[in-house]
Amino acid sequence: MPKVSSVIVPYASYLRVYEPLAAFPEPERSHWARYARRPDHPSYQDELRRSLADLLPVPPVAVPVHESSDAFVLDADGVLHVCPWRTRLRGWQALAELDEELPRPVLEAVLPEVVRLQAAKDYERWRERNPDARPWIRTATWQVPLDWFVLVADEERAYEKGTAEVAPALRYRTPMVQARRRVARGLRTLREAMDEGPLIDGLLDVGRWLEEFHPRSLVELDYGGLVHTLPAGDLEDDHSAADVAAGIEALRVGDGAAAGEAYERLVERWRAVRDRRSAN
Repeated sequence: MPKVSSVIVPYASYLRVYEPLAAFPEPERSHWARYARRPDHPSYQDELRRSLADLLPVPPVAVPVHESSDAFVLDADGVLHVCPWRTRLRGWQALAELDEELPRPVLEAVLPEVVRLQAAKDYERWRERNPDARPWIRTATWQVPLDWFVLVADEERAYEKGTAEVAPALRYRTPMVQARRRVARGLRTLREAMDEGPLIDGLLDVGRWLEEFHPRSLVELDYGGLVHTLPAGDLEDDHSAADVAAGIEALRVGDGAAAGEAYERLVERWRAVRDRRSAN
């Protein structure tokens, strides 16, 4: 569980894939085996602080010069699973989305155009040498995308109350086979109920991403920094995955009213987060 810090980190949620150690080729497999034996490992807040520190120099560092050698590690029933950070790759990908996220004056102040163009050229050259590369982590700011909730079930929810020293935590974790099955079922129901929509597009995208990983992987949805946007009571009562599942099931049986009620519960729950984002 992340420790409480005086440093406010971005309000981001995460979708992570932990692959079994056997899925990694050598010499990477040996690297992660040694890494897992370390007494402690950095947290997602440590990664965020490193990234924020790169924005302080003049000119700022848009993406790390070298790829991260860190990862999240997980022992599940005696099997070591690893989720590499791949901060450099994710930085390149996030940079391509900034035009839609930030107003141009803000973007220019944070990352001047010359810096962004150079990073884009570096990424293009790197992609030519690594055409099959993909991140193990997806990040969303100020929200948990609805399509992520389709991958998990309410019984997989794990909530930990915070203390004066430790921040609260809310996550879901599910086997890859279950996540893929839920994507397929969700897509089938949604396509029968509607022609198109952002939820269908999101599920198609995340489903293609999941297919890139070992079938015995684990999928984790982590609220991350979003826990700081919700009052403790609201966070403890948050069962968004159950509401998404209820909405899809209602669509499957043709109950539009119940589907609408589930959607309204989601809208109401996340209104405070959206309002806070607008205030910033």
